[in-house]
Amino acid sequence: MPWRKKLLGLKEKDITGKYAPDVALTNDLMRTLLQESPEKKELKIYADSKESYFSKDVLEVTNKETIIGQVIVLRNITPFHELNEAKTNFIATVSHELKTPISSIKMSARLLTDNRVGPLNAEQHELIRSITDDSDRLLKITGELLNMSQVETGNIQLKLQPASPLTIVDQAVQAVQFQAQQKHIRIQTRVAENLPFIQADLEKTSWVLINFLTNAIKYSPEDSGIEVTAFRDSNNIEFIVKDQGRGIDEKYLPRIFDRYFKVPGTHDRNGTGLGLSISKEFIEAQGGHIWVNSRVGEGSSFGFTFVLA
Repeated sequence: MPWRKKLLGLKEKDITGKYAPDVALTNDLMRTLLQESPEKKELKIYADSKESYFSKDVLEVTNKETIIGQVIVLRNITPFHELNEAKTNFIATVSHELKTPISSIKMSARLLTDNRVGPLNAEQHELIRSITDDSDRLLKITGELLNMSQVETGNIQLKLQPASPLTIVDQAVQAVQFQAQQKHIRIQTRVAENLPFIQADLEKTSWVLINFLTNAIKYSPEDSGIEVTAFRDSNNIEFIVKDQGRGIDEKYLPRIFDRYFKVPGTHDRNGTGLGLSISKEFIEAQGGHIWVNSRVGEGSSFGFTFVLA
């Protein structure tokens, strides 16, 4: 078959009926495919005169509950890589280009409030205040887009500073409140009193919590509830988002933070499969730990942990 020639560089007659480890002795790719690794990484394979990217799944073949073999499935994710690279470059370019004119608009609005330019009436003051607020909001959005491009290029720039767990939770909940209201979902927050500050990037950490909440809202039924908690456990500060959704099959949990991975059956056509993987990179870049607990029919809990300095 054509794929064998392109990927393995072997003809069908050379591998039919052969024991896979024997083939691996003289074939680097086969040897890589047979290796078991706790971390499921993408495979970069040179095929068809170009570099291609594949994700690997291993399915067990059973006979009367006895494992008699395995099937290795490779999924070509090269188009996702190409689209993602184009998207990252576009985001970075547009964000850089937008920051300068937005800053100019903000500066011009500030100059208009100077009495040397001329007096303003109450309505004009209100308009300038609105322009300034919108400019600040746009500058924040472009800043977040630049942060995203840093993550996707592997060049994460952190602004570590003392951050309040309560502030992180409040920012995240406020950002998704409108989405929750549309589905009549109640968001309950439980933040322990007198929590110590953590050393973290406030914007990036809030973004992760927002991502957890957005997913929780997406997969929760209407008129349900979501719980957000932050508490101290020994020398750690834990953040948890728990929903009442349908939950995730246990076999998919090890891959939930992989790039491009989507849980089969979710029918999420608009998602890229990048949100949770980016969240993992944000948290681990700050020295934290990210995790998930879920069971089908019992909802899901996504959380991350920071160690106190």
